[in-house]
Amino acid sequence: MKTVSINITSLCVPCENRCRYCLLSWDGRLRGLAYDRSAAYARRFQEWLKANRPELSFAFYYGYSMEHPELLESVDFLREIGSPGGKFLQFDGMKFRTEPELRQLLGELKAHGIELINLTFYGTRDYHDRFAARKGDFDFMMATLRIAAEVGLDVEVGIPLTRENAQQAEKLVNLVGRYRPVRIFCFVPHGEGRGETLEPIRFRQDDYDALPERVRELLNRQKYRPEGEWIRENIFSDPEKRVLTLNLTGENAAYFESMPFAEVISYLEKLDDAYYAAVPDLPALAAMYGDKNGVCFYSERDLYLTYQRRYIREHGLSVTDMNNECGCFSRRF
Repeated sequence: MKTVSINITSLCVPCENRCRYCLLSWDGRLRGLAYDRSAAYARRFQEWLKANRPELSFAFYYGYSMEHPELLESVDFLREIGSPGGKFLQFDGMKFRTEPELRQLLGELKAHGIELINLTFYGTRDYHDRFAARKGDFDFMMATLRIAAEVGLDVEVGIPLTRENAQQAEKLVNLVGRYRPVRIFCFVPHGEGRGETLEPIRFRQDDYDALPERVRELLNRQKYRPEGEWIRENIFSDPEKRVLTLNLTGENAAYFESMPFAEVISYLEKLDDAYYAAVPDLPALAAMYGDKNGVCFYSERDLYLTYQRRYIREHGLSVTDMNNECGCFSRRF
């Protein structure tokens, strides 16, 4: 398995939402290392990589949202070290702002190099606000979409599809389409973090069939397929590369700061190797657990994750979960 990128993250910035499928299971407690210290570590790591492992890509980012108290300065830093966050901003979970405040912020973000922001709509107004656990979030997001268009900042809109909200999709697409985002796309929610709790309402074939054609076209059917389709067509990929992410916390920072960077990379690679040595690959797990008549939609990654969890539970394995973005984790592709 070839390591192609090293990421550093720190969950040190609060989010204003409590979304039902939060990838990071945000509960109001910051678990990341303080931003200044984690950014300083990231800079040192990036400089070492440039000198010693230039073939590896690098990124630094923070969460639980992008509502950094010095957001513009953090964007400048991310752009300086070549992280995607210097050009792209996930705008979910930001503090409410008046329209003049929002116009000023979006204009400043554009001036500081942000080229694209992303907004996620979970449904129409009442459903969206319940899903995000913040009344008024839908109207704030719509104001953001409108004002971004006015200041010339590109926006893409993502819409997760479940059995609960699929019937709202057409109306929602029409609403956000008024402001001509550069892209509208639908997706099937991930099963990570609190996303696992959405399994009972996972999007199904009959939900897809009931969508208007123009909405169906917004869902990437190469990426999202019913379980049975994955199984019958046996179209699984064979990962050859991986991205490794070091998640800095107050508890582990001193340990990693004292470790040579080459050893940090080796540490992450060994964690990843151990996890994937403990669980069979996707074709093998699909042969064990796959339902060739399954109608629930999954990405390949989420289907694999679903089977992995079952295998680990049934075999009583104790391994570091390399899918858990609240800790150190990996992405294979």
